[in-house]
Amino acid sequence: MNVHDTQVRQKALTLLRNGAKNADVARDLSVPVGTISYWKHLDRAKRGECPGAHQSVCPRCEGDLDETAYAYLLGLYLGDGHIIQNRSMRTPSLSVVCAESWPGLMNACESAMRLVFPNNSVCQVRRKGCREIKVYSKHIWCLFPQHGPGKKHERPIVLESWQRKLVDSHPWEFVRGLIHSDGCRMMNWATRMVQGERKRYEYPRYFFANKSNDIRTLYTDTLDRLGVEWTHCTRDGAPFNISVAKKASVALMDLHVGPKY
Repeated sequence: MNVHDTQVRQKALTLLRNGAKNADVARDLSVPVGTISYWKHLDRAKRGECPGAHQSVCPRCEGDLDETAYAYLLGLYLGDGHIIQNRSMRTPSLSVVCAESWPGLMNACESAMRLVFPNNSVCQVRRKGCREIKVYSKHIWCLFPQHGPGKKHERPIVLESWQRKLVDSHPWEFVRGLIHSDGCRMMNWATRMVQGERKRYEYPRYFFANKSNDIRTLYTDTLDRLGVEWTHCTRDGAPFNISVAKKASVALMDLHVGPKY
């Protein structure tokens, strides 16, 4: 990790305050544009210029939480999301990493964040081959109590009672978020003998892969309640993959989830 001295950071802030664009500052100072964006955000937050900087209303405890958007965002977080707060940050951030090849997914993620955190700004940080959809909020801990030290598959992931009720009310949004993060819709193929001739045929199926037993169980329990049939597919002897291949179940998934785009 590159460490930039105080003089470089101060020069960048001076340029930014004078109206220079993030990309231009990054190029002139040979600093990653994501770092420039982060410095600019911290500088604006200290001066009280960030949208929603003076808002302290929790969307769940004191506000009007958009439950549909939250169920989808919860699925995204359990898959490809992470929460960060270090000593240099007053406010924690929630980030979901999305591949550049899925612009529709990036827009859906950003939209969900804006609906869940209406008083906070949401940004897209460009990374190599992907985008990091990010929001800063002091109430992230309240909305995502599953956060903790270490990787998700190395610690328990259990929904609180209010989250369980919300997922039960919006199960398809939760499943869609999980598929959009750690799943996919793909075409599988097989061969069979037809009148003495071997023919190939294709059929769609959904896959979901996650190392966390708890997260996979949350997914399969929700599928059970929705009447979607599923099976385990082992990988290196471990049941990391969940497959939905039965025609009726795939049709249900197509109706409510669909392929990423």
